[in-house]
Amino acid sequence: MLDSARKELNLTSDESLEVYFQDEGIFGRMSNPVPCWAPQKIRPQLPSQRIRQYSYVYAALCPDTGDLCSLIMPYSNMDCMQIFLDEFARQRAGKPTLIIMDQAAWHKSSSLLKYPNILIKFQPPYSPELNPVEHLWKHMRTVLTHNWFWQSLEQLEDRLCEVLLQLSENPKTIQSFSLFDWMVCV
Repeated sequence: MLDSARKELNLTSDESLEVYFQDEGIFGRMSNPVPCWAPQKIRPQLPSQRIRQYSYVYAALCPDTGDLCSLIMPYSNMDCMQIFLDEFARQRAGKPTLIIMDQAAWHKSSSLLKYPNILIKFQPPYSPELNPVEHLWKHMRTVLTHNWFWQSLEQLEDRLCEVLLQLSENPKTIQSFSLFDWMVCV
């Protein structure tokens, strides 16, 4: 795949190509308590709520460098995907990039704009285990949502912003859960 991506982007063998993976994660005010530590003979009190309010995090990460690009959006659809791709292209600033994503309908829309330096490829259907961004969601849920209670969607989004900013400033953390042994760095 890397050789064909280089060819499609008209790159020579000595030009760098960074590989990113992209996905969307849903975060909401629907709490699900998980087991936690407590002193003996103490039963922890965990708040719980069933409010159906959600935000979506669009993220693309490079396992090799630990770089993260993310946006919090109100929906998971083609319009939000276009906004994310515009921001991703702006951040990549013309650098040759291969971005791999799943085959959601809004990812494959012919209405999405093309960028001369960004090549989009798709992972096989029904294979989320191949996408390192799934590990980002797991990490964020462990840090962010397990046993937390949000008074408002704005509170949740503020916390999402804090966590995403912390992660984007710590590439080693992103590499620790996203750089799989089967990946080839270019």
